[in-house]
Amino acid sequence: MNTTYPFTAIVGMDDLRVALLLNAVSPAVGGVLVRGEKGTAKSTAVRGVATLMPPIAVVDGCRFSCDPTAPDPACPDGPHGVDTSRDTRPARMVELPVGASEDRLVGALDIERALSEGVKAFEPGLLADAHRGVLYVDEVNLLHDHLVDLLLDAAAMGASYVEREGVSVRHASRFLLVGTMNPEEGELRPQLLDRFGLTVEVAASRETDERVEVVRRRLAYDEDPAAFAAKWAAEEDALRERIAAARALLPGVRLGDGALRRIAAVCAGFEVDGMRADIVTARTASALAAWAGRTDVTTADVRQAALLSLPHRRRRNPFDAPGLDEDKLDEILNQFEDDEPEPEPDPEPEGPDPDGDGPDGPDGGGQQPPQDGPGPDGTPDVPQQREGSDSPAPQEAPASGSGGVAPEAPAVAAADPFRTRRFDVPGLGEGADGRRSRALTAHGRTTGARRPRGGTLGKLHVAATVQAAAPHQRARGRSGPGLVVRRDDLREAVREGREGNLVLFVVDASGSMAARKRMSAVKGAVLSLLLDAYQRRDKIGMITFRGAEAEVALPPTSSVEAGAARLEKLPTGGRTPLAAGLLQAHDVLRVERLRDPSRRPLLVVVTDGRATGGPEPLERASRAARLLAGEGTASVVVDCESGPVRLGLAGELGRALGGPVVTLDELRADNVSALVRTVRNTNSRRAA
Repeated sequence: MNTTYPFTAIVGMDDLRVALLLNAVSPAVGGVLVRGEKGTAKSTAVRGVATLMPPIAVVDGCRFSCDPTAPDPACPDGPHGVDTSRDTRPARMVELPVGASEDRLVGALDIERALSEGVKAFEPGLLADAHRGVLYVDEVNLLHDHLVDLLLDAAAMGASYVEREGVSVRHASRFLLVGTMNPEEGELRPQLLDRFGLTVEVAASRETDERVEVVRRRLAYDEDPAAFAAKWAAEEDALRERIAAARALLPGVRLGDGALRRIAAVCAGFEVDGMRADIVTARTASALAAWAGRTDVTTADVRQAALLSLPHRRRRNPFDAPGLDEDKLDEILNQFEDDEPEPEPDPEPEGPDPDGDGPDGPDGGGQQPPQDGPGPDGTPDVPQQREGSDSPAPQEAPASGSGGVAPEAPAVAAADPFRTRRFDVPGLGEGADGRRSRALTAHGRTTGARRPRGGTLGKLHVAATVQAAAPHQRARGRSGPGLVVRRDDLREAVREGREGNLVLFVVDASGSMAARKRMSAVKGAVLSLLLDAYQRRDKIGMITFRGAEAEVALPPTSSVEAGAARLEKLPTGGRTPLAAGLLQAHDVLRVERLRDPSRRPLLVVVTDGRATGGPEPLERASRAARLLAGEGTASVVVDCESGPVRLGLAGELGRALGGPVVTLDELRADNVSALVRTVRNTNSRRAA
C-alpha cells in the first residue's frame, strides 16, 4: 500500500509548512518555490499538503475538470449545460517530470486525423490534469526552456493553447504551482522565478533530538505506512477542517489602507520590479489573518508575508543570493507604528496546532510544538551576500616556487562584470536548447523536412507531408475532397536554433598572474564570462593551475553561482604548470563526452601563456594543446599579458589549440561595437 506521508508528521521546516498551508487557504497567493539542499523532505511536504486540499465539484465525464457552476464555454468536451451531472473528487496533484515532452505537457493533436478527416482529436496533457489542483515540478530549475515558456503562458493566462498547422484547441488551466529545487544545480530564469508567489529556504536540522525524531518517524512509516497514517489521521482531519474554516473566513478579511500602505512601502523600499510583489504580499497577509482566525490584517502579518514573498524578487543577477534584510524591513514598518492601534489578542483557533508534533509515543515524539501562527522568528535562513570591495587588495606573489606547495597570495576581489563577446562552437550540434551555438533543435527556423525519428512526430511539415502523400492518392482510392494520408507520409520539420554548451574554464592562478596585480581584472573577465554562460543556458566547469599541479575547482554543473563563489576564493602564487591545466581539461572533457555526448564543449583558457616547472614546459604545453585540438575541441584563449614588453606566448597557445585569441580589452562586447563603428566611420570618410 502506497500511503502519502502525513503532513502533520513532518518535523521542523516551519516556514515551508506555513507557506504551503497559506496556499491551501488562498490559491491566489500564487504557489511556492522550495529551495534547499538534497534530502530535506521537500517533495514529501508538497505531496503531503496536496492531500489536505478541499475536494472539488466537476462536470461528470469532463476530462478538463470543469466547474459545474461555471463551466468553461470553450471546453473541448463541452458545451456543458446547466443541468449536467456532476461529481465530487479530491483535488489532483500532478507532477511534471523534468524530461517531459511538449505534447505531454500541453496535450497532443492527432495530426493524421486532422488532415484526413478534419477532426480535432485531442488528448489532454498535464496542464489539463492540473486544472483546479496542484502542479508540482521537482527540480524545476532543470526544466527545459521551451517547457518553461509554456508553463509561464498557462500560469499567466489561466488557459492552455495548442495550435498546430491551423488546428487550435484551448482549455482552462488554473493551478497552484509548486516547485522544488537544489540551488547547487543552478538557478531559475527570472521570468519563472517571479511566477512563484512565495519562496522558502529549507535545510536539515542541526539539532540532535530533532534529527533523531525525523529518523524515528521515517522508519515507522516505512515499516507500516497504513498504520502510521492512521495514527496521524485525526491530526490530518483537524488540519483539513481548519483550512476549510480559513477559506470560509478569507472573503471577510479586511485589508485596510494602513496595511496596503505598509505593503507598498516595503516593496518600494526593497526596489522590487513590477507590481506582482505588492499583490502577492497583500494576498499572503490576508491569508495569514484568516489562518489565525482574524478579520483584520496586522503589521505582523505584513512582515511575515514580506519575508515569504520578497526574497526571490530581490535578485538583480545570478550571483546574488536571495534574501531580505530584516533590519531594513523592521525600519520601514516602524515608520507606521503610530498609525496602528493596539491589536486585540488573537482568538484561539479551533483544532490542533498544524505545526505540532502530534501524539506522544515511540513514533510520536512528545517534543514542544512550534508557534501556531507565523511570527517574527519564522524567517528562513538566508545565505550571506557575496563580498565586494571589502576584500583584501591584491598583493605581490612570487612567480617561482618549488615542490608541490606554492606560495599563496590572498584572494582578491573580482572587478565588476561586463557584457562579453559571444563565442560559439563551430558546426551544427544537436544538444539541449540554449542560446550559444547553432544546432538542430525543437524550436527555431524551419530549414527542411525529414521522417519522424523514433516514431514520435515533432513539428509537422505540412508541405512535405502533402508532397509525400500526393503521388499515392489514386492507388489509395481517393474519391472525395479529403487527402488520404498514411502515417508513412508524415514529415516533421527540421529546425535550426541554438544550443547550450559546456563552457570549461582553465584559469591560470600562478605567480605571474598576480605579479602585476592583474588578478582582479582577470577574475572580473571570468565572472563576466560566467554571467554570459548563465544567460546562454550553458553548463560550466572550472580548472585552475598553479604551483606543480592543476585541480578541478568546479566539476561541470549548471550552477554559475558555485563558479562565482569558487572564483572569488581563488588564491594565486607559484609556478605555471600550463600543460597540467590543459591535460586536466582533456580528462574532464573525456568524461563529460560519455555522460552527455550531445553537449559540445567550449574551452576557455585564461592565461598569459607562460609555462614554468619541469623539463621543456612550453613544449609540453604545446603538445597538450595539440591533443585537445586534434579531438576537435573548440577553444578560446584570453590573453592576460600586459605591460610594455610582451612575449606573445598566449598567441602561440591559441595557434596550437586552433582557436581565437582575445585580450582582456577585446573581450568586452562594447569595445567590439566601438571598433566596428570606428571602421565604418573611417570607410565613410574615405568614400566622401
